[in-house]
Amino acid sequence: MKPANTILIIDDQHSARETLKAVLTGQGYNLQFAVDGMDGLQKAAELLPDLIILDIMMPGMDGFEVCERLRNDSLLAEVPIIMLTSLEDFDTRVRGLESGADDFVSKPFNRVELLARIRTITRLNRYRRLLLERTKFDWVVDQAKDGYLVVNDDDLILYANPQARLYLGLPVNGDEPVTEAFLDLARKQYRYEPQEAWLTWPETPPGMPDSTRYLVRPESSTANVFWLRVDTLKLPANPDGGWVIQLTDITAQRILERDMRGFHMMVSHKLRTPLAGILGGLRLLAQSGATIPQDKVVTLSQMALENVERLYHSLGDVLEYLNAPFATRSRIKFNLGQLETTIREISQNLGLENVSVSVPDEVQNLYVSLSQRAAELSLWEILENSTKFHPEQTPTVQIEVSNEAAGHISLKITDDGTGLSPEQLAQIWAPYYQGDKYATGEIKGMGLGLAMVSTLMHEVGAECRAYNRKDAPGLVIELILPVVHPNEVQMK
Repeated sequence: MKPANTILIIDDQHSARETLKAVLTGQGYNLQFAVDGMDGLQKAAELLPDLIILDIMMPGMDGFEVCERLRNDSLLAEVPIIMLTSLEDFDTRVRGLESGADDFVSKPFNRVELLARIRTITRLNRYRRLLLERTKFDWVVDQAKDGYLVVNDDDLILYANPQARLYLGLPVNGDEPVTEAFLDLARKQYRYEPQEAWLTWPETPPGMPDSTRYLVRPESSTANVFWLRVDTLKLPANPDGGWVIQLTDITAQRILERDMRGFHMMVSHKLRTPLAGILGGLRLLAQSGATIPQDKVVTLSQMALENVERLYHSLGDVLEYLNAPFATRSRIKFNLGQLETTIREISQNLGLENVSVSVPDEVQNLYVSLSQRAAELSLWEILENSTKFHPEQTPTVQIEVSNEAAGHISLKITDDGTGLSPEQLAQIWAPYYQGDKYATGEIKGMGLGLAMVSTLMHEVGAECRAYNRKDAPGLVIELILPVVHPNEVQMK
């Protein structure tokens, strides 16, 4: 049932108010009354009526002033106003229109005429409000971060907002109607997960909440994995049937869940293992320190110290990974002419002796999108990784810079360690992944080094690749870095 339109009647004469009450009672309106202009303004602000019937001739504040004040109130400016007047002169009506009146009814008024005018104005005002709400709704949907579609019972798309068009590979601002069904379009890019939830599309399978439907675009050489949650709503009382479909990007949530699972697994091994060694050694010293030979005490102390250092470095890896995005925000960009010096310093700190660097003269003066700090962090992690996974921990590393596509350079770091399996290569940039199949905790670190490199690269629009050497055992890490315009470079 529609709510009754509220009509506020502002008239100082009791008899006039009673006459209007008698005419309008039983017509489906909520009638409210005010005895003068000030009372009318107060009640209008409280009620926000759908229509105001306003007498012109009132003591104190007349109808013209009341009308002007209403039009200057942002909440009441659009409320229709019918002025009651016993004056038939042209100037009175002009002044009323200038004050903001929508219509006039002359006293004594004709009952049929008054009802007709009220019905027309309230109906037009309702349509105006509906149009305004529709305009607001259309704007919100068009600007929404979620995709929204309307499909009929045959799954044909009747409407898709710009975000939904983007998700489905349609022209974002296209005016042409979509001729394909929603599922047919989705199938071109996405997998249905879980498949059993889609068997009754768009109806929800019994016992399965509709929030369990997902569209998943697998990771490719050009794009990361992408997750959409699909929610549906059956349109009620629609002769054409139909459904509203909501597409929500939950990629970040899914990646966070995956990272948390990986973190929990690694913590149970990488942090608990050294803690167990520390506790075991200290407990033995506390219980039997007085009777243990001095050389055994030294051995236990050294073991505890090694485990403390191991724990310290593992926690440091986590903190460094979490802080990695902040390393990209400096405007002090990395100059390729500094590469050889930077590599030499890192190699000395890591104890690497066989590292060669090749930087062509034509790129020596170029700057890349990485900040100085981000470049140093990335190179450190890659070289440390080469050392950590080399059979002898003494890799021979070749670093080469070359021109890539327009506006990009390639930075390759090639070692002579062991190659990786396809599964390991696919996971190499994932946080907490180390290629240690059984998570024994024997590989040093938390598996965050290359994940941090990946984060740093993605933050600046760079690309990172990993693949096995073709000419010999070993791994190649290749960074495709955008070259920065000189205006974007800030010197130290």
